[in-house]
Amino acid sequence: MLTRRAFAFSLASLPLAGCGGAQPVTSVRPAARSTDPDLIPRSTPGWSAWVDAFRRRAAGQGIRDEVLEAAFRGQGFVPGVVTRDRNQTEFKRSFEDYLAIVANETRVRAGRAAFAQQRSRLAAIEARYGVPAQIVAAVWGVESYYGTRRGDIPVISSTSTLAFDGRRGRFFEAQLVAALKILQSGDTTPMRLVGSWAGAMGHTQFIPTSYEAFAVDFTGDGRRDIWSDDPSDALASTAAYLSRNGWQRGASWAVEDPNGNLATDAIGPVFRTGPNFRVIKRYNNSDNYALGVGYLADRIAGGGPLRQQFGPDRFGLTLEQRKDLQRGLAAQGFDVGEPDGVIGSKSRAAIEAFQGRRGMPVTGDPSVALLRALR
Repeated sequence: MLTRRAFAFSLASLPLAGCGGAQPVTSVRPAARSTDPDLIPRSTPGWSAWVDAFRRRAAGQGIRDEVLEAAFRGQGFVPGVVTRDRNQTEFKRSFEDYLAIVANETRVRAGRAAFAQQRSRLAAIEARYGVPAQIVAAVWGVESYYGTRRGDIPVISSTSTLAFDGRRGRFFEAQLVAALKILQSGDTTPMRLVGSWAGAMGHTQFIPTSYEAFAVDFTGDGRRDIWSDDPSDALASTAAYLSRNGWQRGASWAVEDPNGNLATDAIGPVFRTGPNFRVIKRYNNSDNYALGVGYLADRIAGGGPLRQQFGPDRFGLTLEQRKDLQRGLAAQGFDVGEPDGVIGSKSRAAIEAFQGRRGMPVTGDPSVALLRALR
């Protein structure tokens, strides 16, 4: 049995799933599409020296010289990747906030539309791998908003940056080697090998080692292409991953207990998990993630909202009241992003500015009094 109080989730958590004498890289790949200057690769002496040494290690693992030359041409150190890696533990969300981000009504509607568009393909994938179509669609929705946010950072740059940085050097060097093997196999090209800041790739955000182990060529064109606008290989690869990690046909992921928080100290929904809950966690080892995917899948398939409400947060505000607070700040000219009820950095900055303008104590915290002032 899982309740709201059991959850904490890092939005940046990962889904646990050279030749000597080479010249240092000095150019920047034109295909790097990020507009954030901190996410654009640039050559640095330290990174280039690390790459020179790595090339020898990679060659010892069977990576051919021409693959190394093509892969590292135009790559570089990405400072924003290191910043995100070092700061990821600061971004914790309650289960309520997490659902407000990944399974809000806008994403549910988008999911139902994407599901309808891919219905025949998802049905064929379900028939082959035994994983329900709505589960695969929900992973797609959580990981990349149905393919609209696949990442635009060169994977060779991001993984080599994190391997060079050293905090998780061994892990990311393994990802870098796996990415090079992807290129060596011909599944994609260095220009198309892009992903998130931590090297997760494609529609369903496979890290390179998971891609090596589980990606499939569902279309039969000879390439396991999870980067294409056609999501077929990516969706099938996700189903293959879940199937090979023990998905049980006909078993549940979880069910909400409509009476689960009576006579207990639980606040909000209570779930009774099934065997497939643990399988979803193999994709990303987080209770929030597995519940978010399962809940979004149920909503995509036509299910309704959760029966139990979450109640007020530690500031005494419900989700709808937090949305009202954000709308009030937006009406005052402050940028809070989409009013989703999640009090993140934009909302806190807006609260601080409003408090300063009104001569209130500047805390950045939402409150009932602040909501009244905005009304």
